[in-house]
Amino acid sequence: MTIAMPLTAAYLAEFAMFITTKLVVGRLGYLELAATGLAGSITFEVLVVLMGLLSVVGVLIAQAEGAGNKAEAGHSARQGFFLATLLGLPGMVLVWHLADLLALTGQDPRVIELAGPYLQGVSGSVLPVLWFSVLRSFVAALARTGAVMVITVSAVGLNYLLTIALVNGGYGLPALGLMGAGLATTIVSWAMFFALLTYTYLTPSFRGYGVFRGRLRFDGVVCREICRLGIPIAGLVFLESGLFAAVSILSGVLGPTNLAAYEVLMAWVGIPFVIAFGIAEATMVRVAFGMGRNSPAAARQSGVIGIAAGGVILTLLVVVPLGIPEVLVLLFLDSADPGFGEVSELAIKLLFIVAIFQVFDGLQAIASRALRGLKDTIVPLWIAAFGYWVMGVGGGCLMAFPLGMAAPGLWWGMAVGLIVTASLLTRRFFRLTRRLQQDYAAAARAPAT
Repeated sequence: MTIAMPLTAAYLAEFAMFITTKLVVGRLGYLELAATGLAGSITFEVLVVLMGLLSVVGVLIAQAEGAGNKAEAGHSARQGFFLATLLGLPGMVLVWHLADLLALTGQDPRVIELAGPYLQGVSGSVLPVLWFSVLRSFVAALARTGAVMVITVSAVGLNYLLTIALVNGGYGLPALGLMGAGLATTIVSWAMFFALLTYTYLTPSFRGYGVFRGRLRFDGVVCREICRLGIPIAGLVFLESGLFAAVSILSGVLGPTNLAAYEVLMAWVGIPFVIAFGIAEATMVRVAFGMGRNSPAAARQSGVIGIAAGGVILTLLVVVPLGIPEVLVLLFLDSADPGFGEVSELAIKLLFIVAIFQVFDGLQAIASRALRGLKDTIVPLWIAAFGYWVMGVGGGCLMAFPLGMAAPGLWWGMAVGLIVTASLLTRRFFRLTRRLQQDYAAAARAPAT
């Protein structure tokens, strides 16, 4: 929890930055809001996939720390910076040209035209975000995440003020519209990176790891290991984000009321998931630390504690969608809106499914990262493909369309897919750690026989 709670606060702050940007841009008009929401969401997905690959750096650092090898931990962090740079440069180019790719999906031309300047402004955030993620992995592996929380929470206010100033003009700055919103994100991302860099450089307990020692030297062995383990993780993240994108598109097929209800529900679902994500990152670090100490029992214990803590917290949060569904709807919809009655009725009906959905959504995130701490990435990718797409999207489509269940069918499909995925990933973690314990016990007895 020492690792998880500051990370959770930081992830909630990042979520708040995304919301505040939309609040400022929304005052310009619904088309501007739609353009920023669409472009921002796709940019976020690109970053999440890249950070998924780089998350292996945290596993390597935690294992080296568990083994008491500071030099190896620092070396892994340095190689993480190298790969982040190699991934970030083409990532910037991709984000800059995302408007051209989005135009191929049949979006409203007005939305595409408005999204272009925003994407150009936000493309400069790719490199600092990836570098920040590597540094965050380093400090998390060493159980020093408090600075990440302070930096990220402070960035919320800075992002809000900069967005207002650059979008609308102020403090001597010109009004740049949506490009200003993108530039604000870029400036804040660089500020966050330099703040964490300064903290890491000046903190005495981080000395001896050699993170900033000498020139950056490419190590093909370490980088290949990061890619070997990280590419399946990036694939899993892509499948997970694709699940929600697919359901969003299918909700739109069912009609604007269903799509509006989907957006309301996802605004809530993001909160318990972010809380689970902080626990998941801490669990991954502690599992990897245990393996670095050659203690599968400690790794298993960390995984069990993480999964159990997540299960308890997520179950307690069920009281929100079940107890105050009307309040959640009113947070995101104006009661004077002509479609309020229809959308709110559907959203309240779906919030019962969301209560089940949110528990297993968080549990699968924790279980997958516990497995990541064991360097198990290939089988979880196949489990995710089956759970997310065969059971989730496939089952949801079957219930929504041939069986005529409409939006509830889509959400039941997602819930079933996440229940299956969480169950299979948790089962695999228990089986792997039990096998590892048996192997280590057998190896310990071998000299005596």
